[in-house]
Amino acid sequence: MKIERRRSNHRLAWTAAGWIVVLLSPLAARPLVAQAKAVAPDLSAVRAALKKYEDPYVAIHDGYFSTLGCIEIGRPGGAGYVPYKPGGMGVHFLNVGLIGPVPDPAKPQVLIYEPDGDKLRLVAAEWFVPLSTGVKQRPTLWGQPFDGPMMGHPPLLPMELTHYDLHVWLYKANSLGTFAPTNPAVSAATVPATASQRFMDTPRSGGDATCRANG
Repeated sequence: MKIERRRSNHRLAWTAAGWIVVLLSPLAARPLVAQAKAVAPDLSAVRAALKKYEDPYVAIHDGYFSTLGCIEIGRPGGAGYVPYKPGGMGVHFLNVGLIGPVPDPAKPQVLIYEPDGDKLRLVAAEWFVPLSTGVKQRPTLWGQPFDGPMMGHPPLLPMELTHYDLHVWLYKANSLGTFAPTNPAVSAATVPATASQRFMDTPRSGGDATCRANG
């Protein structure tokens, strides 16, 4: 009787273990939901709200003024510098009246245009928060943390203008990502330049950049 009981228990134990393996096998083969690719934020509302600024004159009317320079990063920033990847950053139109410590998703401080022959084409927007506004921590929008804090980018911005910023490529695809600072598909080479300057890296300000005045 003892021998038979042992065999019976062994058989039951094996059967239970077998069922556990059978039941768990489909779960192991099935991809976990948590490992799914993150869902991209819905930018349709802000894209629609800023569409009127495809006309640069409308942007000027609303307080956005050109900083004149068309920026292109020539090489990655080294140690101690903003790790910008090579690519264009376009012509920046800045609205100082919108600067504050809390970013509004409907009101970017900067509109970014790409030179297109003798015209400018709206490609992106930038949310810009200087430390001088009293901001206490890194801002975020759409779940994206801002880059920075970083110093200004002379000659377009004073070195002392330490800030956070977030670029959003709303109207032009970017192989580096929607929220990447630079876009390899944007170039300053097409700007009808009246002036050109090559300047060196500045701490936390990125790599080589070409700054051409927009004619």
